[in-house]
Amino acid sequence: MVKKGGLGRGINNFIKDSEAVEKILNQEDDRGLQKVSMDLITVNKNQARKYFDEDSLNELSNSIREYGVIQPIILRKVDDEYIIIAGERRFRAAKKAGLNEIPAVIKEINSEEADKISLIENIQRKDLNPIEEALGYKNVIDEYKMTQEELSLAIGKSRQYIGNTIRLLKLDERVIKLLQDNLLSISHGKLLLSIKDKDQQYKEAMRIVESGNTVKETTLIFERTKKPEKTDIFKERIREELSSILGTKVSFKGEGKSRKIVIEYYSDEDLSRICETILRSE
Repeated sequence: MVKKGGLGRGINNFIKDSEAVEKILNQEDDRGLQKVSMDLITVNKNQARKYFDEDSLNELSNSIREYGVIQPIILRKVDDEYIIIAGERRFRAAKKAGLNEIPAVIKEINSEEADKISLIENIQRKDLNPIEEALGYKNVIDEYKMTQEELSLAIGKSRQYIGNTIRLLKLDERVIKLLQDNLLSISHGKLLLSIKDKDQQYKEAMRIVESGNTVKETTLIFERTKKPEKTDIFKERIREELSSILGTKVSFKGEGKSRKIVIEYYSDEDLSRICETILRSE
């Protein structure tokens, strides 16, 4: 059993906890296989997965009516009720099928271990929608005080993929709902992040849903409709002169009171050359 007092910190703890979760889920049954009344079972409120595809649930429900529940769900007993550790989708489908009881394995674990299972199991599931996946990554990073780089090493996904997935949580709530309902793909969501105005973002999201545009088609539409930036003739002339004098790309960044001149260089020698050019001009 794991001692109480936090979920652990850092990549090493995360890996150890992942191994512990695997053992808990695969070890021999604590109390053997049992039939548990559906009325005594409640879902885990800390479960990362909140949305279940209705069509998929109906298919599973029909299968359960015909063949029964093939794989038991995993529960932990708290007072007079049972909380689901793994198998909530099967539980929901069994309820739809009208079952009064369901096969289950009762695990003797504490609430901390149950939370770890929910946290770790959910980021490795194959059937999560993009928002559930994003929340799963964010929860692990927050709980274990890990960086995106560390998480990428632990689960075998690129840091860029993890970062881009988490960024989906910045979308408008209405767009997030479309992703949760699998009406938009993760790639569509990433494209929509480029639209800062929330109402416009949602309007464009609905256009994609209604038109059925592919990601490639959506990208082309975005490029065609993108408004060209207004050019400040004075600033553009200054930028060109600086680029010519320094022999490298120069750009202006920022708005309002916080603005920057960005001078690019491509090697230490290039940096030394640019510095000499600037210092000689004083």
